[in-house]
Amino acid sequence: MAKKTSNKTREKQIPEHKLKLVAQLADRMNSTKTLLLASTRALPSRHFHQIKKDLRGKADIIVAKKSLVIRAIDASGKDGLKALKDSVGADVALFFSNLDAFELSGLLSDSQSPSKARPGDIAPEDIRVEPGPTELVPGPAISELSGVGLKVSVEGGKLAIKLPHTLVKQGEAVKDNVAAVLAKLNILPMKVGFEPIAAYDSVSDKVYVGIKIDKKVAYEELRSSIGKALGFAVSISYPTKESLTFIFAKASAHEKALQALVDKSQLNTNQQNS
Repeated sequence: MAKKTSNKTREKQIPEHKLKLVAQLADRMNSTKTLLLASTRALPSRHFHQIKKDLRGKADIIVAKKSLVIRAIDASGKDGLKALKDSVGADVALFFSNLDAFELSGLLSDSQSPSKARPGDIAPEDIRVEPGPTELVPGPAISELSGVGLKVSVEGGKLAIKLPHTLVKQGEAVKDNVAAVLAKLNILPMKVGFEPIAAYDSVSDKVYVGIKIDKKVAYEELRSSIGKALGFAVSISYPTKESLTFIFAKASAHEKALQALVDKSQLNTNQQNS
C-alpha cells in the first residue's frame, strides 16, 4: 500500500538563540529614537571594532542576518518601520541611537579612513594625479605610469609627473593597472568605514534613505547656495545686512549711468539749438 504524502510544507524550526535575537532587536526598535542601517561590505575587522569603540555611548551596533532583521521589523509592530525592509541587505549593521539620523550618519562619515583602491572598486569621485615629483626610480615604473596615460620625466634620479591626469572618473570601476599605479604613488582614493544606507526615526515614524553625509560636498554646496542667494537678493533689491552694500552700489552705478544719459541728451539739445 502506497504511503500518503502530506501537502503541508513543514516549516524549518528557528533556533532558540535566533528567536531571542529577533525579540531583542524588536525591543530596541521600539525603545530607541533612531535605527540606522549601514553596509559593512569590505570593512576590515579592526576598523569595525575601532569605530564601535569610538561610538561608545553614542550608538550601539548589532550585526544580524537579513532574515532576522526583517523578522524583527515585523515583530516590532511599527507600520512606519516596515518601509526599512527594502533597504536591508546581506551585509548590514544596525545602529541604535538617540542621536538624530543625519547627525549619526555624519559621525559615520567622519570615522571613515583613506584606503587603497582595489581592482573593481567604484570611484566615489574623480581620481586625479597632479604634477609633481614621486619617489619612484626609472625602470619598469616608466611604462606602468605611461600605460595609464601619465606623462613622466626623470628629475634628480626620480620620476616626476609632468601633467595632471584623471585616471578614473566618478562612478567608474578601477582597472587592475590603475590600481597598481595608485598604490605605487601612495594615492588613497577610497574610504573604509560604515556606509549609511537608510534610517528610521521613531519621533516622525518615517524612514529616510540616501542619508550618506559628505561634509566636504555639503560645505561646498552650502557656499554655492549662499552665493546664489546673495546674488538673487541683490537682483530683486531685497534688503538684508549682507545685501544692502551691494544694492547701494548697484543703485549708485545706475544713477551714474542715468546721469550720463541725461548729460548726453542735454549736450545734443544744446548743439541743435546753437
